[in-house]
Amino acid sequence: MVQTPRVLIAGESWTTHSIHQKGFDSFTTTEYTEGVGPLRAALESGGWRIDYQPAHVAARDFPATAAALAPYNCVILSDIGANTLLIHPDTFTRFKALPNRLQAVRDYVAQGGGLIMVGGYLSFQGIEGKARYRDTPVEAALPVTIEAGDDRRETPEGVAPRVALPDHPIVAGLASPWPALLGYNRFAAKPGAAVVAHVGADPLLVAGAFERGRAVAFASDCGPHWAPPGFVEWSGYALLWRQMAGWAAGRA
Repeated sequence: MVQTPRVLIAGESWTTHSIHQKGFDSFTTTEYTEGVGPLRAALESGGWRIDYQPAHVAARDFPATAAALAPYNCVILSDIGANTLLIHPDTFTRFKALPNRLQAVRDYVAQGGGLIMVGGYLSFQGIEGKARYRDTPVEAALPVTIEAGDDRRETPEGVAPRVALPDHPIVAGLASPWPALLGYNRFAAKPGAAVVAHVGADPLLVAGAFERGRAVAFASDCGPHWAPPGFVEWSGYALLWRQMAGWAAGRA
């Protein structure tokens, strides 16, 4: 019996609190948004079972051990800073010692799990360096070395990805050119890792093994704004993410 592959996606949510000033008077509004839709639909179209934890849910409920992560074929971290996983609410407010969940992710990959980090303002090192994955156990599992400081490269004019390894399983069957992207996080591939695609002069898609598992770093986003509608609506979008997750999970 073929088992349905299972993925845990953490992140891809945000709350916007706005101040509306109208002359003498002002008022505030708050809006909650989830950006996981395109990625989720892409994986579901390939038969993946999705468990999704928005950032505020992952803060409390993200698995604390490699054993708790083991039921997943792949874990995807997308636009969720290291502090959200590192500092559990019970540690911050109740001073309770709890397992290091960044170490849990590393151990999960070492024991055969698959990991994908998707770029964004709170991925890799992120805006003003606030994502803070540099020098963490998660960086140890990733196939890239994360820059210090703010690692964003904003390309509002658009920059087209270039496939470097067209025979790699992650990009098999994807025709070029790919649609342009509007920004990405800059990092360097570790020795032995495969730079599958570039963006500008930098790596876009890097894949590599970590002990018994596999990990992928995708420098740009899975949705707006860095991945604009032209990229999300691209005919190759769903296949790219399905093959990325499949490779990370050791299914390709």
